[in-house]
Amino acid sequence: MNAAIDLGNTFAKIGWFDEDKLVKAHYKIPFEELTGILTEQLPTHAILSSTSHDTQPYADFLQQLNTQVVQLSPTLPVPIGKDYDTPQTLGADRLAAAVGAAGLFPNENCLVIDMGTCITYDWVSADAVFHGGIISPGFRMRFQAMHTFTKRLPLINTIETESITSLPLIGKSTHTAMESGVINGLLAEIEGFVERYRNEYGECRVLLCGGDAPFFESRLKNRIFAAPNLVLMGLNRILLYNVNLQNA
Repeated sequence: MNAAIDLGNTFAKIGWFDEDKLVKAHYKIPFEELTGILTEQLPTHAILSSTSHDTQPYADFLQQLNTQVVQLSPTLPVPIGKDYDTPQTLGADRLAAAVGAAGLFPNENCLVIDMGTCITYDWVSADAVFHGGIISPGFRMRFQAMHTFTKRLPLINTIETESITSLPLIGKSTHTAMESGVINGLLAEIEGFVERYRNEYGECRVLLCGGDAPFFESRLKNRIFAAPNLVLMGLNRILLYNVNLQNA
């Protein structure tokens, strides 16, 4: 099988693919355990992607074991176009998610909402071109900011998923007021942006991915397609595209 390897800020994740079919995925892998997991089931081809870590040591490790390795970089060929002023600064996760969306819904406009450390909204047009979008503070970043930039507001670290479905607009304590502000504010932001994109750029598929997506997908009223493995699927598409180019 082939492996799509995404190095996040804190953990790594791996998607194992048989051609374009996702067979299984590993999440929240400590970086020190990554090579051991790859050794247990050595991939034929692998793609490495990261927004914050050096992928070269892992590429060297896999190449020593005769795995063909591709590293996602701004110059690597991808199966979609890029209409972006600074492609060299485009996050690998944003690009991979866009490639995944174009693969899932060809010939359709797609709005990809990735709820990670930051929240990104990216537009992929029906002719498979990435156009960029919006970067917004993420779920936990908003709680952290309120705590960091005030003297008395507490740091809220954990939120129960169930509470998101029942947060009132009138918080009766500082804690619940902060929860309501962040969560209801994010819901309003997402729904508002989705409406604006559809009004200004046309009907589209809305895809939701990222670590915080499960907190919100059941509350969003717009037609949302939950795609938790979208980045891995996009990485695999990029891998297959480059393998085919090499073999052409």
